[in-house]
Amino acid sequence: MRILLVEDDKMIGDAMQSALKDVAYAVDWICDGEAALHSLRCQQYDVVLLDLGLPKLDGLQVMQYIRAQHPALAVIILTARDSLEDRVKGLDLGADDYLVKPFDITELLARIRAVTRRNANQHTSELTNNIVWLNPATHEAKTLTQDNILLSNREFALLQTLLIRPGSIHSKSDLEERIYGWGEEVESNAVEFLIHCLRKKLGTETIKNVRGVGWMVSKNAPVIR
Repeated sequence: MRILLVEDDKMIGDAMQSALKDVAYAVDWICDGEAALHSLRCQQYDVVLLDLGLPKLDGLQVMQYIRAQHPALAVIILTARDSLEDRVKGLDLGADDYLVKPFDITELLARIRAVTRRNANQHTSELTNNIVWLNPATHEAKTLTQDNILLSNREFALLQTLLIRPGSIHSKSDLEERIYGWGEEVESNAVEFLIHCLRKKLGTETIKNVRGVGWMVSKNAPVIR
């Protein structure tokens, strides 16, 4: 999953980028509002973490742009502005959540998981197509025949991308964008290797190859578990 972090405080930004990468999110860190708009025009994101007190363009203006151009994009406002008026304004402009600084990174991660579930129309803590289940909090997967399958960070990121939209085909470049942030080196066969590893752990039919197009997991199957 790819996240746009818009934060002008270097110490906070460094800490958040490191923590998000540690749990397998691809993170692009931007320090001002105008650069955020440019990034949103050039790159597709799953979640935006948006500070309000930004140079060049205020975060609330960035929020207005996002809702006008990307109405389904999940946005969590992260700010030191803790007045009721600011919280109401941010939520009225379309933010999915609002977190006041200082905050614990574990709470932020939980809120990211929550908005991701909502966007995927999932009602439990797990992402699933009723063939494979993925727990974003523990990075463990399970199938109809196996439980507690521990995944590497990259394996988790790839499977999460597929399970957010079951039935959708993802190209190699799309999966690379969801797994790797700016400046991260990507081996030419990285995606193929990760899919090979996931199939060994979860079963060969879990991830389907659409020849010449990409990969997918099946749409939600009837619940038989």
